[in-house]
Amino acid sequence: MLWTPKIRLVTVLCSIVFVLGTALQNYVIIDLDLIEASMRLKGADTAEAPTYLSALRLVGNVFIAGNALGLLVWFRWRWLFWPVLAFNVGQAFGVFVVPFEVHRAAIGEHGWPGVLPSLVTDGGAVILSIVLILAYVRSRRLTRTGDPVRL
Repeated sequence: MLWTPKIRLVTVLCSIVFVLGTALQNYVIIDLDLIEASMRLKGADTAEAPTYLSALRLVGNVFIAGNALGLLVWFRWRWLFWPVLAFNVGQAFGVFVVPFEVHRAAIGEHGWPGVLPSLVTDGGAVILSIVLILAYVRSRRLTRTGDPVRL
């Protein structure tokens, strides 16, 4: 896919927000106390909380790196489309994967600002994924073999 100026700008701006939001969520909002509180809300044993926190931080770090990859879209490298789309689709699944008890615990510990980074990054990834898919479909329609390409 060719990175149009608008799609490139939107992707880079979203990537900046997603890197910052995911880092904030990963290192400020999510801590051992919050994980233990969410496990108690779910009725689970809190003995595995440190392991769960480590795994959650590892996943967060992967998404920070993936979102940082979206910053490179500024250079118009075509190969970035699929990795950037894959990371955003993956982050969009956070809307469905993160247990509701984690959000309840975050609200209990930090108030509404405790869920804001997650809502912005995961919800924003849903929107950006849709935008990227539509841009891809549109670019494929415009560049089919034998069809004129708009300049």
